[in-house]
Amino acid sequence: MTAKFELFKDTAGQFRFHLKAANGEIIAASQGYTSKAAAQNGIASIKANAATAATEDLT
Repeated sequence: MTAKFELFKDTAGQFRFHLKAANGEIIAASQGYTSKAAAQNGIASIKANAATAATEDLT
């Protein structure tokens, strides 16, 4: 299995997504979105920007 996004509706009716690693563990969880399209845009943004995002060490 490869990493995947899971899109779902929470108990409050908001759309959310998880990014799951190949081993099934959740490695990222989204905020709540009011529409499915907005959540899908969040997924698209991660796909487009995560590979080039800088790491800021706040330790």
